[in-house]
Amino acid sequence: MATADLTVLALGREGASASEYIAEIQRRLGKQDRVRFRMHAMGTSLEGSTEDILAVVGELHSVPFDQGIPRVYTVLKLDERRDRPGQTLEDKVRSVEDRLGCDALG
Repeated sequence: MATADLTVLALGREGASASEYIAEIQRRLGKQDRVRFRMHAMGTSLEGSTEDILAVVGELHSVPFDQGIPRVYTVLKLDERRDRPGQTLEDKVRSVEDRLGCDALG
């Protein structure tokens, strides 16, 4: 399983707000069942096979174009561990939180 962080930036839009196209990206994510996802303040975390993540990102990259935006810049950070194929986003966070808990005790 792979995890990823996705940010899609619509360049050339009127105004500073990005919520309209981000909402559409979240709607499209909600309609698919290939990857798990969680929106956060600066993008969206994705979880699934590398192939499925890349396919979904390709589809999401086109969302601003579908809304008439002339240029789209997409940033994807992809992490895949083949030594721990079942590792989830929650596992990664829990690992750091566990270390923080040990630090607080020690």
